[in-house]
Amino acid sequence: MRSMMKFCQLLLLLIPTSASFSLASNQCKSCNPSVFLTRGGSQLTKDRSSGTKDSTKLHASDTASTVSLYEHASTESRPLRVLFLSADTGGGHRASAESLAKQFLLQFPGSTYELADLWTDHGVLPYRTLVNSYKHLSAHPKQWRLFYWLSNNKLNELWTNTHSTIFCGKAIRERIKSFEPDVVVSVHPTMNFCPLRQTRKISKELGKHIPFFTVVTDLGSAHITWFEKNPDKLYVASDRLYKCARRWKGTPEENLVLTGLPIRHGFAVEAEKLGDRTTEAGKAYQKKMKKSLGIESSKPMVLVMGGGEGVGSLSEIVDKLYAKLTKQGVDATICVVCGRNEKLKESLETRDWEGVMKDDEAKKGKKKRLLKFLKRKKKPSRQMEQSMKRAEEAADEPHANGNVDVVGLGFITNMPEYMVAADVLVTKAGPGTIAEAASVGLPCMLTR
Repeated sequence: MRSMMKFCQLLLLLIPTSASFSLASNQCKSCNPSVFLTRGGSQLTKDRSSGTKDSTKLHASDTASTVSLYEHASTESRPLRVLFLSADTGGGHRASAESLAKQFLLQFPGSTYELADLWTDHGVLPYRTLVNSYKHLSAHPKQWRLFYWLSNNKLNELWTNTHSTIFCGKAIRERIKSFEPDVVVSVHPTMNFCPLRQTRKISKELGKHIPFFTVVTDLGSAHITWFEKNPDKLYVASDRLYKCARRWKGTPEENLVLTGLPIRHGFAVEAEKLGDRTTEAGKAYQKKMKKSLGIESSKPMVLVMGGGEGVGSLSEIVDKLYAKLTKQGVDATICVVCGRNEKLKESLETRDWEGVMKDDEAKKGKKKRLLKFLKRKKKPSRQMEQSMKRAEEAADEPHANGNVDVVGLGFITNMPEYMVAADVLVTKAGPGTIAEAASVGLPCMLTR
């Protein structure tokens, strides 16, 4: 029990809280804040009595006994075998697992970890098609919304949990047991009910407790399958998800931890080097990073992302960005993270950008005709009339074309460096991506 409590303390240390991203990095050691966790506590609050970074403290609601997290991290050095449960349904789940794994290796030298996709390796239909199904649904948002709505209820959850346990439980149990984990950490919504119960069975067989933790990688809302009543700890990133766990599953408060989203260690390192990107030192470091990545440092850089699969209408977004920036006379570099979408990367490399401009001109002509039709069909209000007039003037106003470069990137592993080099991020609303962009002060424009 004591070892499990210590592991909980370390896991809380590794996830950046809402109070400060510095808890995910060695920045804490340099500024030497007092960071404590109370045994049995759940709800975290901030104390900013002096309003300085050094005065930031985290407290838990129960004050039974406090343990310094950094003191524990420095004295506990036994290597751990950590099994992460996830799947490549987007880049966020894997990134969260890797960010936690990196910190385990730093805090526990000699530790080993493995990232297991239980459904792809050991699931029956339809579970083993999870990754391919995600790729299809991501490219068809309407189908995704329908699937999410139909599956996010207790009736479907009951059927799925029962079916998966009967047909996949034994294989999953053997898979977990073969790794001989000291702890199991789920960072995926579909890998909680069945893996948790199989872990409990293994613990009973071996006569030792193997802790099972769930780190919810969503922020504003989450699927019902994220939550279970009795994991050893359930880490959530917002008050809303904390309430969902309590309301939907009755998860005890002592098993719930309100913390932040995991960010990769590289972001903490780069955030410390960059500092405030609006200062002269920050601008100089950003310029240096652009040069190291082979990006023209004199131009603003727009970083475009759509998740690990390179989905989310990226091609259309890039075309519109290119046409808009070119017409407005803006010199810029557009770096497009295509992920595993090789077709998109190849398409960007061979795209006829003059053709893109002509297509945009044709669409602009249709827009002008629509504006004239609206004016003729019905007398607009004064405000709408002024708005349409401004739109017509903007459409007719001549601009010297800007020099815009488009760079297609594959699945990159140095995302912290690209976010430091970027001036703005255009991305879908992935919680992990937003948290990592915030850690380096990168403005975001969210797309569907």
